[in-house]
Order: sequence, then C-alpha cells, then structure tokens
Amino acid sequence: MTETASPRDIVLIVDDSPEALGFLTEALEQSGFSVLIATSGASALNIVDRITPDIILLDAVMPGLDGFETCQKLKANPASNPVPVVFMTGLTETEHVVRALEAGGVDYLTKPINIDELRARIRVHLTNARSAQSARVALDAAGRHLLAVSDGGTIRWSTPQATRLVNAATGNDDGLDTISEHIRDWMKTRTAARENTFTITQAGQASLQLSFLGTIGADEYLFRLTAVNRLSDDEILRQHFLLTQRESEVLLWISKGKSNRDIGDILGLSARTVTKHLEQIYIKLGVENRASAAVKAAHVLHEA
Repeated sequence: MTETASPRDIVLIVDDSPEALGFLTEALEQSGFSVLIATSGASALNIVDRITPDIILLDAVMPGLDGFETCQKLKANPASNPVPVVFMTGLTETEHVVRALEAGGVDYLTKPINIDELRARIRVHLTNARSAQSARVALDAAGRHLLAVSDGGTIRWSTPQATRLVNAATGNDDGLDTISEHIRDWMKTRTAARENTFTITQAGQASLQLSFLGTIGADEYLFRLTAVNRLSDDEILRQHFLLTQRESEVLLWISKGKSNRDIGDILGLSARTVTKHLEQIYIKLGVENRASAAVKAAHVLHEA
C-alpha cells in the first residue's frame, strides 16, 4: 500500500534536468504530494517569494545560481528559513556533503534517487519541521519577543514579534542584521560574572534591551527583547482605536493575515466569538471588512 501525504504537503523540486523533474514529480504526486518545479535557483527563489513549500528538493549542480548559493539565499529569507532543504546530487565527496550542510541543508541524497528512500526522508523531515514550527507557533501565539543566535552571534531565528520590534526600533526592515553586530560584540566579551542584560542604542538613544535567557542545545543562545519606552503592538491598537483588550488582540492577528479559525486557535476562542469581536472592531474602526481593518491597523503600527 502506498503511503500518502497530507494534501497540504507541498514539495518544491529544483533541478535543471527535465528527466529528473519528470521522474520525481510523477513519483511524488502519486504519493499524494503537491509538487512545484523550478529549473534554476533564481526561479526557485521567485516561487518561494509567492508560495512557501513544506520541503525543498534541491539539485546542487546547476548553471548560474547553484544549489549551495540558492540554499544560502533561502535560509537568509525569514519566510523560507524554516523550510527543510534536501540536496540531491551526483557529487559524493565529503567536501560537497559538508558544503551542503553548511549552506543550510538538512539532508543529502546522491543520484540516482531511490524513490522509496526519498519518501521516507521527506516524511522524517516534514515531521521534524512541524515539531519545530509548533514550538515557534506557541512562542508566536504567546506574543514572545525572542530570538536565538549561534555561538558566533549570527541570528538563527526570531519570532515575528521580535522581528517587528527590532525593525521598529532600528527604523530598518533589515533590523536583525543591524543588531546582530551588537550581539556579537556582547558575546565576545561575555563572562559568567557579566550582566546578562544589555541595551542597544540608536542615534544616541536607548532603543532595545536584550536579556540572555540561556542556551538551547550546543550552539543556540536565546535572548528576550524589550522595547525601551515603547508600547506593545496590541496596546498601540487598543489606545488608538479605543478597543478592548481582546478586540486589540484579534485586530493584531487580522493585520498579520490570520483567518478567524487561526485566531481562535491562537487566542483560545471559538470562531463565533472571533466573529463577534470583529463586528465591534469594524464599528470602532469605521470599516466594513477585514481587509480594510487590516490596512488601518498596519498603518497605525507602521507609524508608531
């Protein structure tokens, strides 16, 4: 009996070989996966900008942007960073395997691909990715401003709240890159006796406070971020539109594009209750639909 995947499982196959694309697409679609294909690294990046796959199968050797460079760019994008990348290639030397893993790949398959082995590895990596995503969603739902860095100070991941907070504090859409230098400087001089909280200044004024919470595994250091003299996003919305606490939380998630069902799951509410809150939000904002409410909320938060 062939084991099928969830309808939501989207596999992006990146390979410049039409034969390989045809073989893999047919085999994976028969297993129940939805398959997207790209014939180059550049086209893969374009696809990921519009659709986030659940897993990416990436050929290492391609003309132009090769698989290693493509993977690095995927991992540099917060939206595609959590997506597991499995390399496929005829290169078997240790240096190529190491390079693939250093670029951000989670696995390495040599061609010709054994489809049964590929299916098994996909299932394992999808399970692992969902476990990690569940943890991130829990942090996201809790509204935690957390980020993790490597031993060298490179940012590994950041919750959406932390990213927005950093961008707002630095006035830069790439704010994480800006503060990573400060974190590296602090980690270089970190000692057991040193204060675990430090402040980052922008334009001579304190903007962010970072608190070191501890290590996760061998090479992941967790920090909590706090804005200096800045209201939280939901508090900004609550004060600006004269909303209740729950209404401001619902509006905040609406501005992030969440559905009523998602918001209910995050806030522990029924979809019916979320709808009732939305009715009051529309009245207070003077709008008729969720899209208009989201635009108004996003504008207020951007100006804050």
